[in-house]
Amino acid sequence: MTASNSRHHWLALALVASNTGFAGICSAQLAKPGTAPAKGPDAPKPGDQTQSADPRSDAPIVPDAEFDSALPPLSSDLNAPLEPMSAAPAVAATPATATTSATTVSGDVLPPTGPADPQLAQPLIPLSSFDTTPLQTAADIKDKDAPEIRYETATKGLDKAGSGLEAEYKALSALAEGKGKAANATQVAARGREDEALAVRLLKSLGYYDATAISTIETIPDADKTKPTRLKATVSAQPGRLYSLSSITVQANATTPPDLVRQQLPLKVGDPIEAARIQGAEANVSLTLPQQGYPFVKVGERDILLDDQTPTGAYTLPVDTGPRASFGQLRTEGDPVFDLEHLGLFPRFKAGELYDNRMTDDLRDALVATSQFSTVSVEPVRTGTVNPDGTEQVDLLVRQSAGKPRSLGGNVGYSTGQGFRAEGTWQHRNLFPYEGALIGSVIAGTQEQGLSGTFRRANAGRRDRTFSLTAGANHSNYDAYDAFTTSVGVRWSYDSTPIWQKPLTYYYGGELVGTNESVYDFAQGKDVRRTYGIVALPGQVKFDRSDSLLNPTKGYRLTLNLSPETSVQGSVKPYIRTMIEGTFYYPVSSSIVIAGRAKAGSIQGVDRDDLAPSRRYYGGGGGSVRGYGYQRLGPFDPNGNPVGGRSLNEFALEARYRFGDFGIVPFIDAGNSYESSTPNLSSLRYGAGIGGRFYTSFGPMRFDVATPLNPRKGDGKIALYISIGQAF
Repeated sequence: MTASNSRHHWLALALVASNTGFAGICSAQLAKPGTAPAKGPDAPKPGDQTQSADPRSDAPIVPDAEFDSALPPLSSDLNAPLEPMSAAPAVAATPATATTSATTVSGDVLPPTGPADPQLAQPLIPLSSFDTTPLQTAADIKDKDAPEIRYETATKGLDKAGSGLEAEYKALSALAEGKGKAANATQVAARGREDEALAVRLLKSLGYYDATAISTIETIPDADKTKPTRLKATVSAQPGRLYSLSSITVQANATTPPDLVRQQLPLKVGDPIEAARIQGAEANVSLTLPQQGYPFVKVGERDILLDDQTPTGAYTLPVDTGPRASFGQLRTEGDPVFDLEHLGLFPRFKAGELYDNRMTDDLRDALVATSQFSTVSVEPVRTGTVNPDGTEQVDLLVRQSAGKPRSLGGNVGYSTGQGFRAEGTWQHRNLFPYEGALIGSVIAGTQEQGLSGTFRRANAGRRDRTFSLTAGANHSNYDAYDAFTTSVGVRWSYDSTPIWQKPLTYYYGGELVGTNESVYDFAQGKDVRRTYGIVALPGQVKFDRSDSLLNPTKGYRLTLNLSPETSVQGSVKPYIRTMIEGTFYYPVSSSIVIAGRAKAGSIQGVDRDDLAPSRRYYGGGGGSVRGYGYQRLGPFDPNGNPVGGRSLNEFALEARYRFGDFGIVPFIDAGNSYESSTPNLSSLRYGAGIGGRFYTSFGPMRFDVATPLNPRKGDGKIALYISIGQAF
């Protein structure tokens, strides 16, 4: 046999010898020193246990010669097979022990085994017959009659780390999430242990790295034994010491200006090692460096080495700034919605200017605002070309995916005097590429109906410049007049948009209007119908220094409208219509804004009765003096209907109070229209009321209720206005 086999064989025999000689070993250890082994009838027999007088005896338990003689001879042939072991003598079974057996090894009899299990003799059950339904656990079993544990919660020590921590803890607490109910006390204890870890984690996030927490569960005694057991779970925290920054090291390449990264990392020595503060500072680096010429900056993993003796931490931040870059060219791939020439209208930067990712974001937002894409992205791409100023040229890759060109839209409104008004539109945004849209609209209202069609070219040769050509027919039936009008107009405009609110905007154009209107003839003393032909050249200039188009909270606006016109009704009568308006917005606090408006208009060069009623000035309504009916401020005819005037003035003051997505707006308005061409303050009419606001992502919904303060005969007591956007 091999040496390995020989060794194993010897070990097996040694184990057998150990088993058979365990009683003798114990006898030898427990014999008294100096006492000869007993002989005769009292001599110990194999298997008997006697006490040894001196367990520290140095005499060998088994003499070496006897042990060696018990070992079988070892063969030097490592490949020889193992010798067979001799069979143990059989033990006869008696009727009383027919189901037991015993085995003899080296003369000793092993204890008999127990009765044989009849199930072990049965054949195995086929796998296909096994029931694979999972066993139910205690958590799966819902016993409606099982008692429910009620518990209260409390915290201690968290307030030592700041007032806001306890609120954050309660928002994440497992105990709080359970709402004071649990299946048993063990579940309450488990939630308490979760909250221990939560408290420590939150404290460490504030810089308390020695923080500890422990939860305790106690029973709340109750005199009424019929009530279920109530527990109180308390999480006690010890913030420990506050760790602060001992040093700040930034590992970055050289930048222009020098130390740019460190300047954009708003941390200083002595600041607490607070997770939000550290992460916010690092985010500021990622945000501001791409705005200052480093589009490919990467902030690495921070390292903070804590010193529990001080207690402080040494902060190290690796930053890969990448190359300093400047704008290069535009590239495009994907569906060719716009070609490179049209894409070139959108950037607000020029090639060679220092890279600023705000301009990249603005380009993407402008493309999204066209509504021509299903998806569009803009990302910087390195070129490896170095400019003379040392910056690397970075191109912008525009990935395009065409969207659906057609859409439906609509709006609904109501106001006293105008009634309900609903407008629906259909448009194809790119029927005449690029961005040549065809728009059809229909107006259905209680006092206005109309149809119109418009061709509009957006971004016509310049970003946010629009060319439009409109034709339509309209019927308006108001107290002031009843008019059937057809018109054709052309306009060029340069407009503000939500993504680019411009300080100066304008429009100019021309109109041809043919209108048949009812008008009160003071000479005849009755209503007559007259047809007017009007040629107008309207224009507007607006200077806007407010902070929002739909919901301004600070700043001001100035608007001037000018329209030279000629009215043809038997003879040609040229005149000029002017209107100037100013608004201001002053934030008293973060939730209150005072807003004001002043407006004045004048028509020069024509008598009032030679003007078409639809071209005169009227006051009253939701966009004028609230509380009075639409167009019902100004002179009246003998029938009590407004006839309008050649001048107008209006004033308004609002206090806009906002709380969350809602707001309350008390207001007071004043104004009137006059027969003369110059407005005056002699006969102002006042209206006051209160409004509600619901703020949405596209602007506030406005609900205003107003009443006239110095009403005339026939004026209503209450007026209601519903629309989108602030009154001004």
